[in-house]
Amino acid sequence: MNLVKIFFKPFTTTLFLVSLVLTSCQTKTREADKAETLTSALELPDRPNILWLVTEDMGPYIPSFGDSTIVTPNLSRLAKEGVVYPNLFSTSGVCAPSRAAITTGMYPSSIGANHMRTTSYTEVTGLPSYGAVPPPEARMVSELLRMNGYYCSNNYKEDYQFEAPKTAWDESSPYAHWRNRDKNQPFFSIFNFTETHESGLFEPYGFRKIETRHYHAGDTTYTWETGRMTEQETTVHLPKDTEFSIPPYLPDTPEVHRDMWKTYNNIAEMDKQVGAVLKQLEEDGLLENTIIFFYGDHGGPLPREKRLIYDSGLNTPMIIRFPNKQYAGTKDDELLSFVDFAPTLLSLIGVNPPTHQQGQAFLGKYKSEKKRKYIHGAADRFDGFTDAIRAVRDDQFKYIRNYRPDQGYYLPVAYREKIPTMQQLLHLRDKGSLDSIQSLWFRDHKDPEELYDCKSDPYEVKNLAKDPDYREKLEELRTEMDRWLAAIGDRPDLQERELITRLWNGEESQPVTSEPVIDSSNDKITMSSTTEGASIGYKIIPENGKEPKVWSIYQEPFELPAETDITAQAFRIGFKPSKIVKPVINQR
Repeated sequence: MNLVKIFFKPFTTTLFLVSLVLTSCQTKTREADKAETLTSALELPDRPNILWLVTEDMGPYIPSFGDSTIVTPNLSRLAKEGVVYPNLFSTSGVCAPSRAAITTGMYPSSIGANHMRTTSYTEVTGLPSYGAVPPPEARMVSELLRMNGYYCSNNYKEDYQFEAPKTAWDESSPYAHWRNRDKNQPFFSIFNFTETHESGLFEPYGFRKIETRHYHAGDTTYTWETGRMTEQETTVHLPKDTEFSIPPYLPDTPEVHRDMWKTYNNIAEMDKQVGAVLKQLEEDGLLENTIIFFYGDHGGPLPREKRLIYDSGLNTPMIIRFPNKQYAGTKDDELLSFVDFAPTLLSLIGVNPPTHQQGQAFLGKYKSEKKRKYIHGAADRFDGFTDAIRAVRDDQFKYIRNYRPDQGYYLPVAYREKIPTMQQLLHLRDKGSLDSIQSLWFRDHKDPEELYDCKSDPYEVKNLAKDPDYREKLEELRTEMDRWLAAIGDRPDLQERELITRLWNGEESQPVTSEPVIDSSNDKITMSSTTEGASIGYKIIPENGKEPKVWSIYQEPFELPAETDITAQAFRIGFKPSKIVKPVINQR
């Protein structure tokens, strides 16, 4: 980890400034040396608890990442006690493909998860409903943790571009919580915060009532209300007349100001909900046995942010708090991708990540010896509209390749057009009132290649691809993109219907997982499925016939307790589950 201490103390004298300049290089060297020492000295429990706090549709719009528009006391405290990661990038500018990458450790475009909403919009596309189909050895990372003794809970959004197997979670629901685990069992718990989702910008404005689940998580007697509060009921965390720094790709209008206010007001409410979960962790005495991750599922919610593979759509903030505040108040500038999450999670619990995972661990026992040099992104179908774009970025430059250059960038996604800012953009476009930067998104064609200096041009509006001064960098990133596409088997020019044919091995319908075969011999129960890579879930049913809620994962032969029955089902990601099998092994 390249850790640098964060200082916020103001500089008050010229003498101090001069002194700072003269000593800055020496200070940076000492801090870097100190960081390397700390990295090798990270002390973690053998089986640490891991808590993920995941928000939606959020760029680095919080004080810990340089934006002081809104106060976020809980996230600021987390940053003060942890490590800030400013260079985390999603693999896509939208949630479901990104979550597929997070949970499998594989690029969405390598497993058929790159098209958004493949189980809907079938009448528009003329395609069958389908899901991603990873290789047979692939598992959701939560299932791998369950197989290693962890209690895994998800509260409560899934959305992976495939249906989660029943073996993936001990519990996935609005009631899911680490508090439902066995005593002293290590846990991996996810809490998803939806307040910052782009739909939070729709009119009429108001917070989701269901967000109160974070105050009552684990309490199965509590019933959440559905729908939204009115704007009058909604807490105002930020004065409505606050002045905002409007990005140049958006017009400076009252409608945009209002949506910017909503964006920050939603973030403040999300911070409040984060605080509720952290309070529960402290109340349970688990803070110093738990590694806490906070991150967003991709970049911001506004037009020309979500769904695009500019940094505004891919870059999202991450904070990690280690037990006992190790590395407190530091920053790690390492390039990180969502495909790195699954191998890192396994590495943190001492499990060597499987070789099929395409990411690399950035923490833990199996941390990669080499830091990531590039991150990669993709954009394909969104709802009923298809494009094909790929991107590669190093620590300064981004290269974008457009496989449909004769098609414009803007896609008329109906869901996005519910945002007032989007409506305002379209209105001004039709009037011819957008400036040269705001008009870029609405061109009727794209450049085949784009190259941006993300440091000097953070909004990515000045294409350098034809500038001879950047030819060497262009060639470097072209070559890296070609290498990556070949390595993961990505075919951006592949028609979606042909993709489905490949995922289904030439069959006309979604494959079905073979039923588990259960054998009882030598006082042992063994299970198998002829479907390669199938996971088998089972339940042991006691004499009273009350079936457990949780599916156990079959790993090895076991003894079936007397006076019990068993039921089983087989799963493979992207396949339909098998029928539930209830063999005749009645021991009563």
